[in-house]
Amino acid sequence: MSSRTMALGAMIRVAPEKPTHAVCVLGTKTQLDVFSSAPKDCTSFSTSASPGVVVRVTNSPPAKKNSTGSSKWPLDPELEVTLKMNAASRSTSDQKVQISYFRPKGSPVQALLYLTGIEISLHADVTRTGKLKPTRTLKDQTTWTWGPRGQGAILLVNCDKDTPKASTMDCEDDVVLNHKDLQDMSLVTLSTQTPKDFFAKHQLVLHVAKSEMDKVRVFHAKRGSLISKYELVLGPEQPSHSLKLPGGRHKADFYVEGLAFPDAGFPGLISLTASLLDTSNLELPEVLLFQDSVVFRVAPWIMTPNTQPPQEVYVCRIFENDDFLKSVSALAKKAKCKLIVCPEEENNDDQWMQDEMEIGYIQAPSKTLPVVFDSPRNRGLKEFPIQRVLGPDFGYVTRRPQTGMVTGLDSFGNLEVSPPVIVGEKKYPLGRILIGDSSYPSTQSREMHQVLQDFLGAQQVQAPVKLYSDWLFVGHVDEFLSFVPAPDRKGFRLLLASPRSCYKLFQQQQQEGHGEALLFEGIKRKKQKIKDILSNKTLQKENSYVESCIDWNREVLKRELGLEEGDIIDLPQLFRIKENSRKLLKAEALFPNMVNMLVLGKHLGIPKPFGPIIHGRCCLEEEVRSLLEPLGLHCTFIDDFYDYHMLHGEVHCGTNVRRKPFSFKWWHMVP
Repeated sequence: MSSRTMALGAMIRVAPEKPTHAVCVLGTKTQLDVFSSAPKDCTSFSTSASPGVVVRVTNSPPAKKNSTGSSKWPLDPELEVTLKMNAASRSTSDQKVQISYFRPKGSPVQALLYLTGIEISLHADVTRTGKLKPTRTLKDQTTWTWGPRGQGAILLVNCDKDTPKASTMDCEDDVVLNHKDLQDMSLVTLSTQTPKDFFAKHQLVLHVAKSEMDKVRVFHAKRGSLISKYELVLGPEQPSHSLKLPGGRHKADFYVEGLAFPDAGFPGLISLTASLLDTSNLELPEVLLFQDSVVFRVAPWIMTPNTQPPQEVYVCRIFENDDFLKSVSALAKKAKCKLIVCPEEENNDDQWMQDEMEIGYIQAPSKTLPVVFDSPRNRGLKEFPIQRVLGPDFGYVTRRPQTGMVTGLDSFGNLEVSPPVIVGEKKYPLGRILIGDSSYPSTQSREMHQVLQDFLGAQQVQAPVKLYSDWLFVGHVDEFLSFVPAPDRKGFRLLLASPRSCYKLFQQQQQEGHGEALLFEGIKRKKQKIKDILSNKTLQKENSYVESCIDWNREVLKRELGLEEGDIIDLPQLFRIKENSRKLLKAEALFPNMVNMLVLGKHLGIPKPFGPIIHGRCCLEEEVRSLLEPLGLHCTFIDDFYDYHMLHGEVHCGTNVRRKPFSFKWWHMVP
């Protein structure tokens, strides 16, 4: 399906003095001006036409039938006269329209219009079926619409690397290397049917706006006797291309690739237009006769929440983390996930896999592509996403701040996404992005860099929510929240770290006579008795402060995700306040932070808290099991104390997951 939009000023004017010649494109209604050149003393007119031409006069009843039985109309400029052709011409000017002007007295005056009917149409998958269905239906495709009944073509950013030995992503070169490369592009077909000599005096130009030419490339498929060749016709340095077309019936295929994701200043819409020009008068500039356009929207980058099925787990091998690796490997095996281990020589002692990247996807009706979003933190793992993740059918995108410092809040432990939610009457079928921020801007506050926020917001389909995370030592949202799948309510639970529930648990244990039970039993760390923790006034004040920070976020999350208290589970957790490198007081977990977990379907890899042992079991682990196992979840507690917790991170920080894309198609939603 394609548009049929007549260029401005494409009206045909007729005059009695001499015959008029015009081109009419099949599928269009062409305006016919019979008034401006009418003889002064004429008061009415009638029309007759060849069988292939339909003339319509609207906005007034006919004055009367004339002697031949055709209608006679008053010469009223309010009348609208249009013509439409049903078939392409075999030869130039082979169809005719005759306008007869009538005076009150005397013989009628004739005006002749000779028409050449041609077909020119662009076809793309604007119905989003994954198949191209050419049709002449008269519809305006110059607008792109959202929703299940929406229309408009979709374009992928060709950001993978289908040739592993290539030095760049596919969208960074100006060639089509193989057929896999073509599968990441959108097909547009140009159909023409004209008289044999038509293009001797006419020219068809394919073009995009100059403001969009760096966002797209278009290749023309040139089919030879043995192989197909693909000529670059539009791109960053080429906004237009004059096509060399034969007369008669012809079809040309073009492959379109996106070069840029939606972002600040680029809403993601790209219009590809074919313009027909009359070049018959060599002494004058060409005349624009007709335009046909197809509008594409570049597919957004989409994040996947913990509730989506896991497919691959990423983790680093570092010095002496063998036990951690074994635990993660066993969990991945239970969840039937592939485990990908980044070796020591490639991670440069940077084990924070979650902070380095976020794996999402892009989708068109005919193709879904996982895409890694590489954070700008640029520590030891900085080469991993581009060297090891980018490849055939695995895309890559990054955003590098041009100005300003990169802070800890630019790491992607500070980038999460909720499961699908409904807030009032507003649906978020792909969830909402969650990022951590400061409570207010100051010279010492941290926030996610604006280039990252601009990118995330411009994707439109997962409207970001800002949370308050700068109170934390590291400053990431994954330090106080997580999501797990659930069989009831909204299909998930929000987990929040909760000092209040930890104090409640410890008070209960003390009342039952376990005040001497020790935190950090079994590890080389100063042990703390339950009774001493409960009597520590400084620790109480610090955790009261932390609770107030988490409660602020709790209310934001309830409001922005449409949650109720029954959708939230509080996990016992204590924090302490310490000074960071900038002499600022920030909070960090006192014992391994259990909310910072790895979620693989129903299998949870939770930091082992080394809580007080009561009746032979860790009371913190038992409490978490009692909260999560009724949801059908399986809790595995992983020892990350020395390799991760002591370095201000936990299991989630040290791992990453590629998850199955949503079954819901992003273009069916209304942002």
